[in-house]
Amino acid sequence: MKKSVLATVGLGLSLALGLAGCSASTGDAEGGAQELTFLTHWGPDQVKMLEAAGDAFTADHPDITIKVQAVPFGNLLSTLRTQGASADGPAIVGIYDAWLPELVRDGLAAQAPDDVAADVEANWPAGVVTAASQQGAVYGIPNEIDLYQLNYNTKLFDAAGIAEPPADWDALVKDAAALTTGQQQGIGFITNWNSGVVHPFLSLLASNGGSFLNEDGTKSALDSPEALETAELYQQLVDAGSTDPAKSPANANTTGPYLDAFVNNQTGMIIMANWWESALKDGMGDGFANVATAPIPVGPSGTESSSISYSWMTMVNGKASDAKQEAAWKFLSYLNGPDSGEAGSSAMADILVSMGILPSRTSDLEAHQAQLETPFLTSYVEQLAQATPFPTVLGGPAATDALQRQLEALINGQIDAKTAMANAAKDVDAALAAAQ
Repeated sequence: MKKSVLATVGLGLSLALGLAGCSASTGDAEGGAQELTFLTHWGPDQVKMLEAAGDAFTADHPDITIKVQAVPFGNLLSTLRTQGASADGPAIVGIYDAWLPELVRDGLAAQAPDDVAADVEANWPAGVVTAASQQGAVYGIPNEIDLYQLNYNTKLFDAAGIAEPPADWDALVKDAAALTTGQQQGIGFITNWNSGVVHPFLSLLASNGGSFLNEDGTKSALDSPEALETAELYQQLVDAGSTDPAKSPANANTTGPYLDAFVNNQTGMIIMANWWESALKDGMGDGFANVATAPIPVGPSGTESSSISYSWMTMVNGKASDAKQEAAWKFLSYLNGPDSGEAGSSAMADILVSMGILPSRTSDLEAHQAQLETPFLTSYVEQLAQATPFPTVLGGPAATDALQRQLEALINGQIDAKTAMANAAKDVDAALAAAQ
């Protein structure tokens, strides 16, 4: 995951976890003043922008005030679960959409009112709306969307005599071999971080005509020929020495050998999400000018490039009082609406773009078109329509962990492709069944 934002926004974040709720005497009475806690994993600069949006909203709605509570990404879900049931718990939370099914099941996510749901359905792409919904009902307002593309070092490509990025798997294997020399690996894959391991694999799988789960999201689809071909691609690259497992470890902040190897010109290609741009800029300085992006190479059973995409949303705590919920939806409609930001953008989009993250509201993409038409981001934006949304189903996070374990064993040369996919299919099915 965040990077989405799953990683970049967590860099250096070490803020206190003090809860800033309100008691019944200061806001729970119907019609009384409401102080809403907004739980997020954003960094200090984005927290300031969110607080400014809250202040602007309060100027027009003096009975509603917004208090921001920031925690590291790794603590976000656990903080929601431990504090969410309290009367003083956070009323608004930014979440990774894959968590939504279990939060709905547990009553922690409130269904959006009809007017909010209608606004979401009218102003966001259908795939993003689906990710923010359960059983046809909208449960929050989408914000960022992330997808994967091939990132490559043009300086290393030039040195290896490679004129253009690989468009298919044969070219990917050939180019990775040409880029592998000395301490330099042709292509890098992540280990030690579930989304970073799984999403690039599933992007290659989607570009090979395959999928993670069956159509209704109840069973694994990793026993398919397309999945085996994708695992065999990994094995081929590992066996050829074109990917070095020693350079693969990373965490949700992308710190570690994976980032270091790319920043220090020791990795020719990687498959990574758009939010990684800011980490690369910070790490590479002027060398960032050598980074280019291209669509995921198409596999032998595929017909077009299709990256896995995942999105985030802001939800309202279903355990909050009715008065708090009503006030929370009012603020979220403002925060994500076209009148809260600059020049037709929402305040939410302004916050996201400040981190190099793609907003998902259609009008926000239009408002920030000039900022998103960069050499790094252009291919991401162009591939949005072909992206394959990561499934939001009960047991999805555990299923991700199950696939991660098998892919890491494959990358480390501990098992072969056939065994990896057979084990993954069995373990994913068990994870999905256990969540029902």
